[in-house]
Amino acid sequence: MPGPETWTTTRPALRAGDGMVAAQHVDAARAGAAILHAGGNAVDAAVAAALSLGVVEPWMCGLGGSGLMVAWLAGEGRAVGLDFQGVLAGNASTDAYPVDPDLPRTLMGFPAVRGQANVIGPGSITVPGAPRGLQHALDRWGSRDRGTVAAPAVALADRGHAANWFTTLQVALAMDGLARDATSAALWLPGGNPVQPGTVVANPALASTLRLWAEGGADALAGPIAGDLAAIGSDIVRSDLDAYRAVERTVDAVPHRDAVVHAPGPESGGARLRRFLRDAATVRPGDLGPGTWAAYARGLTTAWAEHDVRMGRDVGAGTCTSHLSVVDRWGNMATLTHTLLNRFGSGVTLPGTGLLTNDAVGYFDPRPGRPTSVAGGKRIDASNMCPTIVTRNGAAVLAVGASGGNHIVPAVAQVVALTLDHGLPLDAALDHPRLDLSGGPALRMDPRLGPDVAARLARDGAVVADQRTVFPKLYACPTAVAVEDGACVGACDPSLPVAGAAAPGPFVVEAVTQRAGVQA
Repeated sequence: MPGPETWTTTRPALRAGDGMVAAQHVDAARAGAAILHAGGNAVDAAVAAALSLGVVEPWMCGLGGSGLMVAWLAGEGRAVGLDFQGVLAGNASTDAYPVDPDLPRTLMGFPAVRGQANVIGPGSITVPGAPRGLQHALDRWGSRDRGTVAAPAVALADRGHAANWFTTLQVALAMDGLARDATSAALWLPGGNPVQPGTVVANPALASTLRLWAEGGADALAGPIAGDLAAIGSDIVRSDLDAYRAVERTVDAVPHRDAVVHAPGPESGGARLRRFLRDAATVRPGDLGPGTWAAYARGLTTAWAEHDVRMGRDVGAGTCTSHLSVVDRWGNMATLTHTLLNRFGSGVTLPGTGLLTNDAVGYFDPRPGRPTSVAGGKRIDASNMCPTIVTRNGAAVLAVGASGGNHIVPAVAQVVALTLDHGLPLDAALDHPRLDLSGGPALRMDPRLGPDVAARLARDGAVVADQRTVFPKLYACPTAVAVEDGACVGACDPSLPVAGAAAPGPFVVEAVTQRAGVQA
């Protein structure tokens, strides 16, 4: 019987002279690029792209989620970090999440709880950080007002989500959770089936919420979101939303080769990236032979072992996030990862605001007395997100991050290593076959690395060969921008079909035809 077909896809980088945005959906990249075209800076464009991703890639992120951002401020010659991750309700406790040993562990590696209440439904929601986090980024480092920056996302929301085959795949994979919520089911499961390609998912409440954020910021959303959460039985109350603050974080700087790698702190995947770089520094530049990949594997293995000891948990699999990166004409860069945690988050769409909500309670251990145990008001402090910026001679040359839960750090680490250790251009680094070691029992390798690399890796432990595919997602999807030979360059992982880069230019919303049967 013949084996599976092997496909090799590549995606060339886009180049421009005056800025670039790369995002997991090309419409979001174009939204950010339009802000660059209008004179905005990298942070303005990042916020515009992030808001738009919540419309065109709602199963990954949105104002109902949370995230991390790292930015390079060229005029000040420094990197800044912003943590807008989720916070548990003030009255949260492990008592509400009794462990169920008969269910499989969660994607974060923690024991499951009765009824999967920490990953599906109202009990899985944390206070969303995105409304205040994106506002904080604009207020602190942006140059344009909320209305200008939100305009592309509003236009996309007014049109509605234009479903394609990739939309149908995402909905089908999350059907069980979406079917439990009446609003989500009406939007994404018309007639009980996943929305079909060529249809439009109209969510006018989301467009109104984006306008409200543009007009009044996070404060204006607190009341409507609190009302929605009360209606669905969440423990989050208005005072939790009012008390939420995005937190500026120190960005760690690690010299590597002739550059400096700027990554967020222990609240992220940054510690694992920094540990990996210690092993990466031992390889011979330009040598992509078996010994180099063995050194990279050792770095990933050690990084994950140290991380899991810190967290006091077993390892898990991937989650669903989104990422974007921006460079502007002045040399500023911004790289932002945000997430609902799992695909479609909690599965709950808030009926009044139209927001899909996160299931980030899954980040916490339901068992008491652990480093990440559920506790009232506790902030997520150990996510996999790893937005990273690389500078050389005081100028930003690379901004990269990825989606993919536990797969994120291995992908970001190898893209950084392939560019700094071996001089690969951005698109070649993103296209190159990679390893994945996400804390599991075996190292995964792309078979394109070849039999010699496989044999060398097998000397140190079990190795599994898996292709990089659209689904299942066995590797993360990095999205990055760079400055190469004076040009701004953007590229995305070739296995993500809706991703894309965009150069500065006007924003145009493509019209689509709505079929009957989709909620208007």
